[in-house]
Order: sequence, then C-alpha cells, then structure tokens
Amino acid sequence: MKMQDEMPSRIRFHYDIDKKARLETVHGVWGGINPHGEIEMSFYNESDAIPSTTEQIVAPDGSLGHEVVEEDSDVRHINRHIHTRILLNYNTARAVVEWLEDRIEELDQGVAGDVFGSSSDIEQ
Repeated sequence: MKMQDEMPSRIRFHYDIDKKARLETVHGVWGGINPHGEIEMSFYNESDAIPSTTEQIVAPDGSLGHEVVEEDSDVRHINRHIHTRILLNYNTARAVVEWLEDRIEELDQGVAGDVFGSSSDIEQ
C-alpha cells in the first residue's frame, strides 16, 4: 500500500463532453483583462447582415417578381455573432498559449499534413 504522501506515477483524465457542446467557427475574438486580472475572451463569427425587411415586385398577373432591398449602398453591414465567452486566469492562459503554439508548430512542420489521406474528397 502506498503512503499518503507519495505522489502517483500517472493520472488518467476522462473527458465528458456536455450534450450541449457544439463545434463553433471562430473568425475573431474580442476582450481584455478584467478588474480581477483575468482574461475575458468573446469569440465571434462574422457574416453579411441580413436586411430587416425586403420587398418584392408584384407582376400584373399576381406573381412575385424580383426582390427589392433598400439599404445604404455606401456601407457594408457585417454581423459579429458572439457565441462563446471564456474567462482565463494567468496560468491557464499561459497553458493555452503553449498548447496553441505547439499545434501551430505541428502545422508549420507538416506533421498534421494530409490528415484525410491523398484520396479524400474533403477540401481544406
């Protein structure tokens, strides 16, 4: 039997994925350091804004013609949908940076390479 002060030689982590967890596309992040010294990050994806209303021409026979969208043509409107907010302490932020740098290095070295094999029809 091991003594209570002795550290285990291995620890096994089990990952339990919440049924509500979703894979999200991230086009950017907004955030900063809060008053408690933690990093707040709000991840978003971007898409063209959908107009609040549209109109369609009605032909003399009652059929619908082309759509008319009246918008300010000088300004392009883009929606940034914030889908995930993360709060990190300093140590966790450092660990995430290190993990991300390792993954980028793998990509730079081609380790991740052709993940799907040369016969795959999946485009990246």
